[in-house]
Amino acid sequence: MKLIKKYIEKDLSGYVKLQLEEEEDLWHCYNLISVGDQLTSSTVRKIQKETATGSVTSERQKLKITIQVTKIDHDSESSLLRVSGATCVENKFVKLGSFHTIDLEMNREFQLQKQEWDMISLELVKNATDIGQRADVAALIMNEGLANLCLITSAMTVVKSRIEVPVPRKGRSTSDNHQKGLENFFNTILQSMTRNINFDVVKCFIIASPAFVKDKFFQYMMDQSSKNDLYKVFRQNKSKFILTHSSSGHRYSLKEVLSDQAIVQQLANTKAASEVKILNDFYDMLKKDPNRAFYGYEHVKKANERLAIETLLVTDELFRGKDVKTRKKYVDLVQSVKDNKGDVKLFSGLHVTGEQLSKLSGVAAILRYPLELEDEEEEYHPDESENGDDDNNNNDDDYSGYKNRSTRTSRDDSDDNDNNNKDDFEDEDYESFSSNK
Repeated sequence: MKLIKKYIEKDLSGYVKLQLEEEEDLWHCYNLISVGDQLTSSTVRKIQKETATGSVTSERQKLKITIQVTKIDHDSESSLLRVSGATCVENKFVKLGSFHTIDLEMNREFQLQKQEWDMISLELVKNATDIGQRADVAALIMNEGLANLCLITSAMTVVKSRIEVPVPRKGRSTSDNHQKGLENFFNTILQSMTRNINFDVVKCFIIASPAFVKDKFFQYMMDQSSKNDLYKVFRQNKSKFILTHSSSGHRYSLKEVLSDQAIVQQLANTKAASEVKILNDFYDMLKKDPNRAFYGYEHVKKANERLAIETLLVTDELFRGKDVKTRKKYVDLVQSVKDNKGDVKLFSGLHVTGEQLSKLSGVAAILRYPLELEDEEEEYHPDESENGDDDNNNNDDDYSGYKNRSTRTSRDDSDDNDNNNKDDFEDEDYESFSSNK
């Protein structure tokens, strides 16, 4: 999805102008648009005109209308997104308040205005429009002295960096000069990878070259990741790298690499690897240590209040509800977990992992340490019922109950006779207290 313009006020009201570029963008828009938002887009309507003679003619005309959203329908099989609502901006061809449906289509601009852009909505726009946030496959096509670092999505390939470093040939220089030139070339590639690759997003990294250049680079990268903390992320994600052959170091060689059936199969296996792994980690924790695996909003909320959440798992369906209060409480939960240095994983309702998480109320958490919230509730409720049943035993401490009764009696009785009765009562009560002690 292409971000054309973004204007957000300090009070978080404002609008964004977007353009759909691929089918996946329809799903992002389905999660982004909420009931009550204002949507502006061009559409084709049949306009009737009356001539001077009284006859009526009709013609189809392209119009730009603005509606206040009341309904959003998404059909993933036919790749359609229909947004319905009443017109809220006057148009000479369309009556104010009349209901219309806008079909969002590929390569068509639209404007979305919200009264409040919360953190989830802003992050969704960022992830949907930033190629670095969407591309889960990276590729390095290289040869000695030349390398192309690419990010790949289902719709496009973007060259993030083209690297050219002179490397002396073995036959025309000493082996030391060749080795120094090669290490300088490899180090330049590592610096570019550090700047451009986000391994939290990238699930698979392809390294392709003629001959053994890829193998030399991979070994150099692993050696440097052991020596330099700046490059340790490469060793931590070693399993994501795939080494394969290419005919050259130019970008066009990427096509032959991606056509290799072995590479296609490996890419399919790693497509949703992180989501599957984190969900499996949750189920494993639920079996081994149930006090560190919570699900359901109330339990997860209580765990968050104790700063115990290490990883929060939440489905995007929870942010599409028509109830603003419900959406806000989940937005606040996500923001609070992030503020407490927890990790948040957003699962798509279209993926099997999202469907499984939805069966667990749509929200779950892996905790930093065990909590026994249910035991605390069981201990609390009996105490609460005991306190409410007997007004004469408002406190567990007998002496506190004695003081309260004494004070209450002295305040209500004012004459001498009553005072004597009060003293007798206090003496009896004190004796009772002493015997209890």
